[in-house]
Amino acid sequence: MKFVQIRRSFFENLGSVTAWCRRHPAQSVVYGIGLFFSLEYLSLPNNSLQKLETSNPQRTALMRQREEEAAKAGKPFHVQQTWVPLNRISPNIAHAVIVSEDGTFYENGGVDWYEVEESIEKNLEEGRAARGASTISQQLAKNLFLSTSKNPLRKLQELIITLRMERLLSKERILEIYLNIVEWGNGIFGVEAAARKYFGKPAADLSREEAARLAAVIPSPLRHQPTQSSAYVEKRASLILERMTARGY
Repeated sequence: MKFVQIRRSFFENLGSVTAWCRRHPAQSVVYGIGLFFSLEYLSLPNNSLQKLETSNPQRTALMRQREEEAAKAGKPFHVQQTWVPLNRISPNIAHAVIVSEDGTFYENGGVDWYEVEESIEKNLEEGRAARGASTISQQLAKNLFLSTSKNPLRKLQELIITLRMERLLSKERILEIYLNIVEWGNGIFGVEAAARKYFGKPAADLSREEAARLAAVIPSPLRHQPTQSSAYVEKRASLILERMTARGY
């Protein structure tokens, strides 16, 4: 009997809400949008963000995505990662990554709004996602908590997480986490694993040239390796070295 009463009450209230929405369509849209974004905000990893101040992340969303992709393809997958603090990472790779991925890293608030505007204009011109505009902080938010999808909702989540992360963490901590979780090949995550895999040395000992080659492949780490002599790697590494020299690195 109680279930029947609850069911009847639910449908009566639902009918009242539906009737109100029909009488007030404009307000319904506003309230609906507000409810949607409220639910999206509540679904964000706020507690996990706060823990990042003192705790290193374990499995990231990108790692889990790669594991699922490998499982579907019937291929083996093993994460290679060794966490190292920022003071045990060569300044060369930090500088190379910044000039390559986010030249205004220390000045922006996590989002380079000029690049966002340029990206939107370029993508509208070509009718596709032809140009990205992700800062290091945005890439970190995506790799830690989201996916490689380019749908607008995912980008909105990325933006919100990025802005909250910038309020909670120092730039040094953001850079440290990024360098330790960024993808550098099939199953290779973090600069320590990458340095040992490709150059047989710890991240602390990376030269300018090695750092430039590692930074060169960040946009497409599953297609290119830093030790390759491809035109893509050579050109990007050369450009990164030029930018490092221009900045006195």
